[in-house]
Amino acid sequence: MNLQDRFTINWHTKRFADKQQQVLLAVSGGGDSMAMAHLCLQAGISFAVAHCNFQLRGSEADKDEQLVRDWCFDNNIILHHVRFDTKQKMEEWGKAVQETARILRYEWLEQIRSTNGYSHIATAHHANDNVETLLMNLFKGTGMAGLHGIQAKNDKVIRPLLFATKKEIESYIADNNIPYRDDASNATDNYLRNAVRHHIVPAAEQWFADAVVQVNESIARFAEAEVLYKKAIAQERKKLMEQRGNDYYISVAKLQRREPLHTICYELFQPFGFSSGQVPDIIRLLDAETGRYISSATHSIIRNRHFLILTTLQTTTTDFIQIDSVPCKVHAGNRHFHFSTQQDVSHLPADAAIASIDADKITYPLILRKWKTGDHFYPLGMGMKKKKLSKLLIDNKVPLHEKEHIWLIESNKRIVWVAGIRLDERFKVTGNTKQVLTIKMTD
Repeated sequence: MNLQDRFTINWHTKRFADKQQQVLLAVSGGGDSMAMAHLCLQAGISFAVAHCNFQLRGSEADKDEQLVRDWCFDNNIILHHVRFDTKQKMEEWGKAVQETARILRYEWLEQIRSTNGYSHIATAHHANDNVETLLMNLFKGTGMAGLHGIQAKNDKVIRPLLFATKKEIESYIADNNIPYRDDASNATDNYLRNAVRHHIVPAAEQWFADAVVQVNESIARFAEAEVLYKKAIAQERKKLMEQRGNDYYISVAKLQRREPLHTICYELFQPFGFSSGQVPDIIRLLDAETGRYISSATHSIIRNRHFLILTTLQTTTTDFIQIDSVPCKVHAGNRHFHFSTQQDVSHLPADAAIASIDADKITYPLILRKWKTGDHFYPLGMGMKKKKLSKLLIDNKVPLHEKEHIWLIESNKRIVWVAGIRLDERFKVTGNTKQVLTIKMTD
């Protein structure tokens, strides 16, 4: 059976959309999305096209846009298009390029879908993408949810090509002379997904010719097993977690008898911000004395006689002080902050309570505030690797009573310094620094 027939059968079997409904196709101009558009056209599916120009590749991105415009014009298809200032949004949000583009893309697609009455958004993810996603989840560490890969239908987003391999799509493109453009960035290994795509999957296919197909069949089984898994976990939560007001009480004796203990603890506490790496510490609480605790960014688990008590952290998030110029001295909570500048960059203090910052990288006003859930920055020494502040505090084993008194400095919505903890890589002093902003924290 050819790809067109399989596509049409898959569309109706999965019930992606009714005949009277119109779908919005996300088309970049690359081979996969152009093949999806051609398949939908041949199958008689009612659709419009949406194209995003992220303005990251200069004239190449403009050529992608023109290709999609021409194809839609030639085939009398409605086209929605938008241009994003992606770099400006990256700066504003403090996010990496791929994450920024993904947020911009899906928010805009949903806006177009809902405004124009399209039933669903269709993306061109295929079987190889599914394998790559599974492998990346495994490498990063995942629970059952990470094993189901990419879902063919997730609320208003559908993926009608998920059944097809990349090789099958490439053959279809060649057989039907479908125009498309290559994104040169896809040929690099700058992103994890590209490295998995270029090296790991091909290596597996050398030993197992049908590796992509077989892994996708396993993913389908994982998704089915997850349904049963979720039901079992829901039953365990009901048996073990007793809600009293805003807190949950978990019997130590009951929890100790549960198997597999590590998995049950992870599933019980993961919704409250606890990571898989904290599970051994949670298990140790079962044998600890009263008063011992472990915290996530939002909650604490406290050992109290015969129970583990899960309670919400009372973290202050309203304290907010604006610094318009330096030098100055600011009192915040139980801390004092002294701001000054100096020209000498040769002698910088090696003191966690003192931050030495490239003054030319700062935009005023500065903001001094308490940390909050969702804060992230690029810790000094980690090579521009973004990290959630909550995770850094956990890794540094900062006690609960100290977490509630941690302040940070912001410049233009970017964290500059987590006071007493770590400077942000983007604001460090370098050989090109001409002036140093020094911030000293004292009790």
